[in-house]
Amino acid sequence: MKSLYILFKVLVLIIFMNSCSDSDKDKAKKTPKVKVKKYKNLDAYAKEHIKLQLRIPNSEKFTFKIYKEHLDNDGKIDAVITLNRMAFAIIEASKSPNPAKRAELGFMGNYNYIFYYDGGLDLISPPIAIPSSPLVPLNVTYTNINSGDFKDFLIDFRIRNASYKDVYTIANHTPRRIFQWKNFDGLGSKNVEAYSIQFSAIGQYSNVKDILIYEGSIETPPKDADVNIYEPKIKATNKLIHTFFYLEKEGKYFTKK
Repeated sequence: MKSLYILFKVLVLIIFMNSCSDSDKDKAKKTPKVKVKKYKNLDAYAKEHIKLQLRIPNSEKFTFKIYKEHLDNDGKIDAVITLNRMAFAIIEASKSPNPAKRAELGFMGNYNYIFYYDGGLDLISPPIAIPSSPLVPLNVTYTNINSGDFKDFLIDFRIRNASYKDVYTIANHTPRRIFQWKNFDGLGSKNVEAYSIQFSAIGQYSNVKDILIYEGSIETPPKDADVNIYEPKIKATNKLIHTFFYLEKEGKYFTKK
C-alpha cells in the first residue's frame, strides 16, 4: 500500500510539473565562453553557465551547489559545481509510456551533472553527466591523493538502492575519473553488501596514494525507509578485500591478481 501511495504522489507531482512547464518553451542559445569577472560572483556565473550549456528554459527549477577548493598547483581557488535536475526528470517521466515505472526506478538518467571551475583560467567547463538517480543529489568530498599541495575530489551518487563513489583528479585543466567503486548495494535486501574506501599514506608504485577497499558493516534501514534515498551508516571492518595502486604511465589504478 505504501508503494502505491508514493507512486500516486509522484504522478500528481508529474501532472503539476508538466502543466507548469508547457507554458514556457524558450530554449537558451549556445554562446561563447565568458569569465566569472563579467558576473557579480561565481554563483551568478555558474547559474547562467549551467542554463546556457544545457539549454535549460527559464521555467525549469533546478538546484546547484558549489564546492570550493585548491584542485591544481596554480595557487588559485577552484571549484566543483554539482547540478540536480529533478524537476526535469519528472517532466520527462510524465511524457514516457510508463511514468509510474520511471518513478519506481528512481528516475534514472542524466539528471545529475558536475562542472569544473578553473580558478587560474577563470572559466567553467562543459557539463559532465553522472548517470544516476536525481532523487539524491551528488555529494562531493575532497582529499589529497596525488599531492599534498592540492586536493582531488570524490563524488558519491545513487542508483536505486545502491551507492557508488567516483574518484577524480584534474589533468590539463580537465576533470578525469581515475577510479570507481561501490559504497553499498542491495540496501534493504538479504544480499546487501558494503565497503569502506580508504587511501594509503603513500603509494607503492608512484607518488599517488593506493586505494584500500575494506569490507564494511552497514546499518539496517528502518522498515518505513525508502531504500532508494536512505543514507545508511557504514563502518569499516578489518577485512581488507582489495588494494589498488596507481601507474602514472597508464594514468589509472590497477590491482594485483
